[in-house]
Amino acid sequence: MNGFDWPALMRAGMRGLGLSPEAFWRLTPVELRVLLGTSAGAAPLGRSRLDQLLVAYPDQVAPPAPGPENTGETENDRD
Repeated sequence: MNGFDWPALMRAGMRGLGLSPEAFWRLTPVELRVLLGTSAGAAPLGRSRLDQLLVAYPDQVAPPAPGPENTGETENDRD
């Protein structure tokens, strides 16, 4: 036995979700779990956790590369 309760999955997909048999059988097991709301994945990142990460790991801006536009000289200085 492979651990899938096919009759229950078919009922959930075709009756519960209204999928056609063709659409049901084209789904991967992961897609079916997502549609049924039984995904075992981690909870999505919330705003408060994102804010914590932004404080812990702020963006670092690299200093500008040296060049005529960043040296403070003008075109008249280059003559």
